[in-house]
Amino acid sequence: MTTIASRLQAVRSRIDAAAVAAGRSPGDIRLIAVSKTFAPAAIAEARTAGQVAFGENYLQEALGKMAVLLLPLEWHVTHGAQDDRQREGDVRPSAGVASPQAGPLLLPLEWHFLGPIQSNKTRQIAEQFNWVHSVDRLKIAERLSISRPASRPPLEVCIQVNVSGEESKSGVRPDEVLALAKPVSRLTGIRLRGLMAVPEPTSDIGLQRSRFRLLRQLRDEIVRNGIALDTLSMGMSDDLEAAIAEGATLVRVGRAIFGERPPHSD
Repeated sequence: MTTIASRLQAVRSRIDAAAVAAGRSPGDIRLIAVSKTFAPAAIAEARTAGQVAFGENYLQEALGKMAVLLLPLEWHVTHGAQDDRQREGDVRPSAGVASPQAGPLLLPLEWHFLGPIQSNKTRQIAEQFNWVHSVDRLKIAERLSISRPASRPPLEVCIQVNVSGEESKSGVRPDEVLALAKPVSRLTGIRLRGLMAVPEPTSDIGLQRSRFRLLRQLRDEIVRNGIALDTLSMGMSDDLEAAIAEGATLVRVGRAIFGERPPHSD
């Protein structure tokens, strides 16, 4: 088993254990492998291990990876019981020996944009990505809306919320979320799915949970106002257990899968 494959397995085990501890179904939580600054070969290795959804922060870097990874990898169905908890974006190969009768199973990569969005980058993001987690202005949402090709399904988006009040962090203030969600939810070409947060790192489990709980409460308030949301994008390598305990549906994990991150270069 490769290093990335073994790390993926360990992260999935952590997700499953955290879900069970919270009284939730592991199948309700999807894993996004955060591949920013890692080479296409690392993504291909993770995909071979069954991971399909990947998160990127830097547009030009992501576009370069997409160009390299356009050719689909060949997958082979294996004998043995299928994991009935296989998830969209998190496909776990079954145990057993590869079947020589099985043909290739082509699984497209799913790309999630996680970083701050500049207005002049919205067209390429809308054209190339499946999800955007970092909407924090109506102007950005509107530009994504008009730029999404009509031939593609609506772009799935989350509003980023600054739950820890850091001046250096992107995201709207908690008291601004509902006012932004209302117009964003009415736009065509995009579909508002939920909220995202990147809290200030802390080893205090209680503080981790309180910040994730705030995001869940904000989501619930928006739902009470008639806007259907089903997604909480929160939790990373060091705090995914706390996020899952508070209702995370997407966890974004990089270092625990790929190792220490190399520096980003423009």
